[in-house]
Amino acid sequence: MRTIGDIRAALRSGHGLPGDRESFEADMQRALEASSETDLEAVAAVIVDYRGRIRLYQDRDFDTAVQEGIELAVRLKQEDWRQ
Repeated sequence: MRTIGDIRAALRSGHGLPGDRESFEADMQRALEASSETDLEAVAAVIVDYRGRIRLYQDRDFDTAVQEGIELAVRLKQEDWRQ
């Protein structure tokens, strides 16, 4: 994914996290409005963020890692509650 078009195509294909397709366009619009002609750092940050989200979604181990994190949070909360 090297272009905004690549990111849009991936999001249209269902890659990324839930709601990313709509959020990307809104975040990109805000970044463009906040940027000057010579400083597109905010736009670059949006591109990097969503490219990372798409890559996370495509990672085969992502769902497992999320589930492990949830289970750990539940255990820690239960341990804290008992003390």
